Amino acid sequence: MNRRETVLALLTFDVAPLAAQSQQRTTPIVGFLSARSPADTMDLLAAFRRGLVEGGFVEGKNLTIEYRWAGGQYDRLPALATELVRLPLAVLVSTGGDPAALAAKAATSTTPIVFAVGDDPVKTGLVASYNRPGGNATGITVSSTTLEAKRLGILHELVPHAGTIGFLLDSNFPWAESQLSEALEAARSLGLKLDVLRANSDREIDAAFETIVRRPILALATAGSPFFDTRRERLVALAARHAVTTMYKFRQYAVAGGLVSYGIDLVDAYWRIGLYAARILKGAKPADLPVMLPTKFELVLNLKTARMLRLPLQQGFLARVDEIID
Repeated sequence: MNRRETVLALLTFDVAPLAAQSQQRTTPIVGFLSARSPADTMDLLAAFRRGLVEGGFVEGKNLTIEYRWAGGQYDRLPALATELVRLPLAVLVSTGGDPAALAAKAATSTTPIVFAVGDDPVKTGLVASYNRPGGNATGITVSSTTLEAKRLGILHELVPHAGTIGFLLDSNFPWAESQLSEALEAARSLGLKLDVLRANSDREIDAAFETIVRRPILALATAGSPFFDTRRERLVALAARHAVTTMYKFRQYAVAGGLVSYGIDLVDAYWRIGLYAARILKGAKPADLPVMLPTKFELVLNLKTARMLRLPLQQGFLARVDEIID
């Protein structure tokens, strides 16, 4: 090797690692904070990543995502949010309801935040208004905590002879009492009694179903709760074992074998969160991005479960169902 070739070889050896390091330094980092757990969020994560891809960002290529999961334990969220904002984040995404969004907002007033919440983000102080959020946060409201009355009405339609309906409530969820208030008002308007069952652990979920069987309670509505989302399979299995007609909030419950669900298309919501995150990565400001509202509500029925429960489904009800899973 002559002197010129030796110098070129040394330059190649030195410059290549520096170029790789430079690329790593310029790759944006997205923090992903969730009150849920990975196992119950896989389809939603795929939708979120699809939104990022449509915005020009591919995880592992020109984007890094740091994940933190609370697993339904809301008290873990503040520490997880603080841990994430210590990283050089380009944007912080909070999902799994209001507790995650509020933890993110408390952890940083500068890092852009894209949230998915179930309640009114103006009322909870996340944004100044829907059209002009102001500050460092925007996102979508999925209305999961404000549909209890609607779900209760559908459940009553399925089991009209049930004078008492159970209402399973996550007592640790910050919006539990407002959910209960709405459900109680709906029950009064329907001429029903509401039997409230509180659970925030696996043991308490099991105990609640033991109570349902003992009383007995023929129909059950589950309140919206990230903790319940992390226990989806358990809830569906217990309802099937004890032959309880049960209403859930998201399609994923019906897919898992639950009888019926009513709520927004959560996959669509996570896709839209990905699109917003991509826009912020390209330079958009959260303050200028309006808070998105749900565009699609879906009533989903698992026909196999309905047959197992021997429910007499009316044609009028079936005509309103958006998706039948058989």
